[in-house]
Amino acid sequence: MRPNVPISSSASSSDRVDPRDGVAVIIPARLKAMRLPEKPLAMIGDAPMIVHVMRRAWEAGFGTGQNTSRVVVACDDASIADAVTAHGGEAILTDPDHPSGSDRVYEALMNIDPEGEIDTVVNLQGDLPDINAAMLLPLVEALRDQQADIATPVAPAQDHEIPLPQVVKAVVVLPEGQIDAGQVGPVLYFSRQPIPTGGGTATLPIWHHVGIYAWSRQALATFVNLPPSPLEKSEKLEQLRALEAGMRIVALVVDSAPGGVDTPEDLNQARRRMETKT
Repeated sequence: MRPNVPISSSASSSDRVDPRDGVAVIIPARLKAMRLPEKPLAMIGDAPMIVHVMRRAWEAGFGTGQNTSRVVVACDDASIADAVTAHGGEAILTDPDHPSGSDRVYEALMNIDPEGEIDTVVNLQGDLPDINAAMLLPLVEALRDQQADIATPVAPAQDHEIPLPQVVKAVVVLPEGQIDAGQVGPVLYFSRQPIPTGGGTATLPIWHHVGIYAWSRQALATFVNLPPSPLEKSEKLEQLRALEAGMRIVALVVDSAPGGVDTPEDLNQARRRMETKT
């Protein structure tokens, strides 16, 4: 359960006491899913999957009432909102016809904060029930420290992942040999193909892109008003729209990529992983 403590008063970027101040962690959730119907409501242990994702954000110190941050589930169906609120969370019903999670996140942001007090938005995917919560705050700090438009995690790709098109790869500029967790560098490109060519060696790693994004508020507002770009449509990767528009994306190196849930087998694996942690 979320700690029952008063919410702090808002703080501007110049007088933050907690690095989580001014952050909204927004979790987009859609009831319909091609390969796993009603995925957000799939039970894992004592709660639906969407609730576990929300709990991971709380574990990172967001939305606990000890700072001005918020954790909100942006959903398209009342059944998801009811599940979230039943477990002490905050949910916003959004347009069911949004073309992407980014559009859903932006609608929720404008609903909860039309005055613009929130300056940083974390788009946390709703199918990562056992994500390592420890990566969320460093992601926000990377965005702010680098004065970037977007920050996103990458992890070393496992050998079996490299040829898989569903595992998105990122080309990241890092000092040679400095690939430890916590390193931050600009992203040049994303692809479903194993790039950079010749990667996988100690000096030229292939990075598995983790689909979580910390946005500056202005960048998100700009992004959702841009049309889909040619590279985005070619690779079927929304983040390429941002790169084509000249936005600066930085990557935060993390130890490993969390296991997403897209299929019944993924769900069973997530259940097994989380059972071993309890």
